[in-house]
Amino acid sequence: MSFNNFGLSPEVVRGTQAMGFTEPTPIQLRAFPIILEGRDLIGTAQTGTGKTAAFALPILTLLAKHGAFRCLVIEPTRELAAQVETAFRDYGRFTDLRVTVVHGGVGYGKQREDIKHGMDVVTATPGRLLDHLEQGTMNLRQVNILVLDEVDRMLDMGFLPDVRRIVKQISTDRQTLLFSATLPPEIERLAAWVLREPELVEIGVRRSPAETVTHAVYPVAGEQKFDLLMALLERTNYDSALIFSRTKHGADRIAHKLKQGNHSVAVLHSNRTQRERIEALDGFKSGKYEVMVATDIAARGLDIAGVSHVINYDVPEHPEDYVHRIGRTGRAQNVGDAFTLMNGEEVAALQAIERFIGRKIPRLKLENFPYMYTVLFEPESASGGKRAIGGGRTHRGYSFGRRKR
Repeated sequence: MSFNNFGLSPEVVRGTQAMGFTEPTPIQLRAFPIILEGRDLIGTAQTGTGKTAAFALPILTLLAKHGAFRCLVIEPTRELAAQVETAFRDYGRFTDLRVTVVHGGVGYGKQREDIKHGMDVVTATPGRLLDHLEQGTMNLRQVNILVLDEVDRMLDMGFLPDVRRIVKQISTDRQTLLFSATLPPEIERLAAWVLREPELVEIGVRRSPAETVTHAVYPVAGEQKFDLLMALLERTNYDSALIFSRTKHGADRIAHKLKQGNHSVAVLHSNRTQRERIEALDGFKSGKYEVMVATDIAARGLDIAGVSHVINYDVPEHPEDYVHRIGRTGRAQNVGDAFTLMNGEEVAALQAIERFIGRKIPRLKLENFPYMYTVLFEPESASGGKRAIGGGRTHRGYSFGRRKR
């Protein structure tokens, strides 16, 4: 089905086609009619399914022409706010609508100038938006479309009280769109307060990683984790690899050692300056860096095309984070691979992930790697009576259909 079949404006369809998109994704098929009719919506979908376009295209159509500040999109992180602003600009390139982004980590000057100049759409993080509201440099009196995106991430980051403060300043006579990968009780309570008779659009199983991703766990003694990581990178043909660390200090340490091993590496976590974060993301996307080491700030929503491999250097503490992390690969029906390095202290966390996704992840052993002994190699360890290693595949440096740059 073409984008021409939904009542989207010709200018928006043209902008979408200029981006190379020809057919709507399932969440777009479901969301377009609801949003264009002015109804409230709760959307849940797996990552990489085209969620941003699902709300951006109909919103641009509804706004139609440049006027007042009428649409506010709230995002949990600077990167997501900037990414969504770029998407609105790209899709609306053949309209006269104006879009800007408001987030911390940078000065107020350009943001104040843009707001004074007159914007139709503002994408923002909660903290900096509240700063502008308190300083009187902007107001929300004419906002009639509100988008709360990645709300479960906002919950994790403690932003829901700030979101409530912002929403109270917007007219109740508005359209509200809420997107979240999961709907725990706190978010259901927020939705009940902020939405009016919403339609629910649920695409895919919330607990399921993309079917195009191949999973593998590599048990290893803790002191050999980095050596195994280096060996995996050397023997695997990859386009680009995204490595997740549980902590910011760990991400810096891994990146430093990878650079010593002659890898081109970017680092992304919340202690980096905004300029450093933008440079890391842009460099990774362009191929300047073959590897990016990140904390979970990069696991939610960031649109990083072409990631062939995700490597969990640390097993995530929360099962939901595993699904979000590996969602950075296998996007838009492309294939990808997810490796997880596991030491003895992380067995329980991995078992929780397996229960959450409803599948057992194969345990693999890297051929000719000088493993130290670990109890993980015992036949009944880590799997409740089933062999953890024996009977699984052995990684022999096979290519997964990739070519390393």
